[in-house]
Amino acid sequence: MVNNVSTNPGALIALQTLTRVSERLEDVQRRVSTGLEVSSAKDNPALYALAQKQRGELKSIESVQQGLRIGVSTVDVALAATESISDILVEMRAIASQAADPSLTAEDLAVLENQYVSLREQITRVVDTAEVGGRNLIANGAGDLVVVAGIDGTTTITVSAQDLSVGGANVTVSTDTTVFAAKDLDGDMVNETITEVAQAEIAAIEASIDNVSRATGALAAGSDALNLQETILTRVSDALEISIGNLVDADLARESSRLQALQVQQQLAIQSLSIANAAPNAILALFA
Repeated sequence: MVNNVSTNPGALIALQTLTRVSERLEDVQRRVSTGLEVSSAKDNPALYALAQKQRGELKSIESVQQGLRIGVSTVDVALAATESISDILVEMRAIASQAADPSLTAEDLAVLENQYVSLREQITRVVDTAEVGGRNLIANGAGDLVVVAGIDGTTTITVSAQDLSVGGANVTVSTDTTVFAAKDLDGDMVNETITEVAQAEIAAIEASIDNVSRATGALAAGSDALNLQETILTRVSDALEISIGNLVDADLARESSRLQALQVQQQLAIQSLSIANAAPNAILALFA
């Protein structure tokens, strides 16, 4: 064995060992601190690229789900208003039935008419307030609700608007200021009796109730479709999150074991380097 002070091979080997152990220790510490085995393209380019693609799909799904939730809110508000309108029409029918009684006095008819008009005005208020984010599916002239339902941007769900305004296509009750009064109903210039006028109004109310029931069914179907799609996308989102985790997440139990082992190896490497660095001091004994 050659003894010299110019080169210390043992120290160089110990230093190389310490460097390798320290690098491995840094990798393990990064995985433990981030919880990720693949946190950048340097760790594994292929897995990182695949995980990034799936993260992009996940973000797109979240955006679509947000739109679906807004759509569900819009339809549900319209649906609640539609159910209220149906209840109001039932009350209006009861009043019209009372008005058909020929024994009622003018004062009685006036009271019934005030109640009837008040309920009719309530329908208008319900329609006007059934709005979410500027969208009203039951107002006169309302457009259909089209909601994006897929990340490709082309898959959509359409919920048809339902005109429930008084005097519109579905709610065909009288819009006259005076409802229960003798008037010309058939255009032959013969005044109809108040009973006949009330009976005609009852027929219009019953038709309106049927129309509103169909509108309720259409809106309910639209709400169900939106909710179902949101549920499906939630399942897809969960599956993507699991897939991304399988690709990039670190096994912290295993990394913990590695961390302990590498810390011991690092201490041993430091001790070895210290011993190797002390070896040249033995040469001084030769000159004592």
